[in-house]
Amino acid sequence: MQSVRAYIQWAAVGIATVAVLAGLTAVGMRLAERPFTYVSVSDVPQAQAAIILGASIVRGVPSPVLRSRADGAIALYDAGKVGKILMTGDNGALSYDEVTPVRKYLLEAGISAGDIFLDHAGFDTYSSMYRARNVFQADSVIIVTQDFHLPRALFIARHLGMEAYGYVAEGEGTWNEYMREIPASGKALLNLFTRRVPKYLGDVIPITGDGSTTWY
Repeated sequence: MQSVRAYIQWAAVGIATVAVLAGLTAVGMRLAERPFTYVSVSDVPQAQAAIILGASIVRGVPSPVLRSRADGAIALYDAGKVGKILMTGDNGALSYDEVTPVRKYLLEAGISAGDIFLDHAGFDTYSSMYRARNVFQADSVIIVTQDFHLPRALFIARHLGMEAYGYVAEGEGTWNEYMREIPASGKALLNLFTRRVPKYLGDVIPITGDGSTTWY
C-alpha cells in the first residue's frame, strides 16, 4: 500500500513538473517573439508573403476568426508590405476544406489570382511553417493570426530559418485558447528539437511564382 501511495505521489510530481515546464515554455516564446510582433500595418517590415493560418469554416465560409486573419493579410497586401499571400490549413478530406473559402474571400477583396497560394496540407502550425520554408521556399514572411496563437507560430518559423514577423489579427482569444497554448508550445519545442518532418511535402512550389497553380 505504501509503495502505491509513493508511486502516486511521484506521478503527481512528474505531471506537475511537466505542466510547469510547458507553462514556462509558452511564456518564454511570448517574451522571445514580442520584438517581432506588430499591431499596426504601417510598422510591419516588408516581406515576401503573408501567411494566414487556418481556422474553422462555418457553412462553407471563413469563421469570424479566420476572416479576421484574412482581413489582416489583405491589409498587408494593400499596403505593399507583401507581394504574396499563403493560405495554409487543413484540407485533408473532401468534406473539409479550410483553404478554398479563403481563396474566394481574397479574390472578392481584389487580390490578384497569381498572388494567392494555397497550402492544402497545413494540418498544424509546425507543418504550416515547415512547408512554407521547404515547399514554398519562403525566406521572409508575416504571420497573421490572433494574439494567443502568434508567439508559437513566430517561434517555430524563426527557428526553421525564416525571417518572420507577426501581425496581430483582430479578435480576443478566450481563456481556453490561451490555456491550450501551454501544451501546444511544449509540442512545438519538441518538434523543433527532433526536427520533425511533416508526413506530406510534395513538389517545391516557389512563393515567387504563380499561386493559382496551387489551387487544385
